[in-house]
Amino acid sequence: MIRLLENYNLAAYNTFGIAAKTKSFFEFTEADELVYFLQEHSLPEHFFILGGGSNLLLKNDFEGLVIYPNVPGVGEIDEDRNHIYIEAGAGVEWDELVRLSVVYQLGGLENLSLIPGKVGAAPVQNVGAYGAEAKDKIHLVRAVELATGQKVEFSNHECQFGYRNSIFKNELKNKVVITSVVFKLDKFPEFNLAYGSLNDEVAKNGEVALQNVRDAVIRIRQSKLPDPLEIGNAGSFFKNPVVPDELAANLKSKYPDMPSYPSGFDGETKLAAGWLIEQCGWKGFREGHVGVHKDQALVLVNYGGASGAELVALADKIQQSVYKKFAVKLQPEVNIVG
Repeated sequence: MIRLLENYNLAAYNTFGIAAKTKSFFEFTEADELVYFLQEHSLPEHFFILGGGSNLLLKNDFEGLVIYPNVPGVGEIDEDRNHIYIEAGAGVEWDELVRLSVVYQLGGLENLSLIPGKVGAAPVQNVGAYGAEAKDKIHLVRAVELATGQKVEFSNHECQFGYRNSIFKNELKNKVVITSVVFKLDKFPEFNLAYGSLNDEVAKNGEVALQNVRDAVIRIRQSKLPDPLEIGNAGSFFKNPVVPDELAANLKSKYPDMPSYPSGFDGETKLAAGWLIEQCGWKGFREGHVGVHKDQALVLVNYGGASGAELVALADKIQQSVYKKFAVKLQPEVNIVG
């Protein structure tokens, strides 16, 4: 199915609920439909690819084309002794994929339960939570190259995954549209429960099992992060900063209670952005239509009627205050368009 619309309101397509319009909106449900569209149309100078809108902030109206890959479907395509290979369309809700993997007793995605957004956006952002990342189970990414209209594939290695990062955010940004993702899931799950309170939360459910892990993750997330259906937000607005060990040690000497974690890279330490923001007094802050959530300093919210520009201005103030106090530069995790 193809839809090509003009002056289309994107309020329902971003979890902040920002009522920005796009000049043109193209939705497709099969990769071949995008190939056909590219053969018949020239891409405008300004365009962006829209997923579930859960990691998006529209600063203002967009004077260009929005490409919306709403490809459905989840199915098994291969298996070996230890794994089942599942292909999911870019338009599938991420948590629905996780739910299905647990129902069919396939391990690897359960720690990523309740993350908002679509499957097609998961490789771009390399979504992660509770000690797991999408890259751990992504086998192959299928896409269409915008310049040529050709179908292309990327192996896990070729995706160049990093912390909330991938080749699709860098060299291939706005050069390919992801149409489906193949996941390599485990027939014999190995559980990852070391992060935070996850092990204790799972224990409340009884035995360590996929459904119990999923239920525990959902409870933790619901207790910490507001529901976008109740108040406009995009989850964690900033990345947890990775800083040199020397700076982390210096800050730790001044602030002994400061959380810190291994970054996975030599000479660097990961800090908790939410803690840094809270220490600067932003938790629960409200100004007009926008603010910082009362229970989670990492979450910026739209109380209703906010513009994207208002949220950007608030984010800028937070970044400046954190840098002034800690000499740490916060980087948005949210993709700001406009």
